[in-house]
Amino acid sequence: MTEGVEWALHSCLNLTWSEPGQAVSAARLAAFYQLPTAYLNKQLQALVRAGILSSTSGPRGGFRLARAPEAITVLDVVVAIEGGEEAFRCEQILRQGPGGRGDVDYRQVCLVSQAMRRADLAWRRELAGQTLADLRAAVQQRYPDTPGNTRDRFTAPLT
Repeated sequence: MTEGVEWALHSCLNLTWSEPGQAVSAARLAAFYQLPTAYLNKQLQALVRAGILSSTSGPRGGFRLARAPEAITVLDVVVAIEGGEEAFRCEQILRQGPGGRGDVDYRQVCLVSQAMRRADLAWRRELAGQTLADLRAAVQQRYPDTPGNTRDRFTAPLT
């Protein structure tokens, strides 16, 4: 996965602590972790296209969650940034190997392909089973000052 997934997940998580109705600019979200604003903005726009974030333009514009944190899974964010392709692509190299046949779909019968597909499904199930609300609750339990500190950073002047 690209770094954009990490950036998008942290940005979405931080937006769970913004004041209700508050839009946070890409520049402010980028400044939070000293990220390049233009590149983060591309990730944020992908999240808007996926219906995870909404955006408004203008001096008070920016980004906010488009759905409740309970309705946004980690997988939703990953797919918005990386796409829905499987991690492993079987190229059916068994066709070229000893005894390989052109009329066989090796994506279906190859044990390596099956193992990789099972792993991909397990990974997706795990990510789909965890929401932004779950992450938010875990962070708040371990680091109780995070919500207030995040809101403070969102309202402090950008340097």
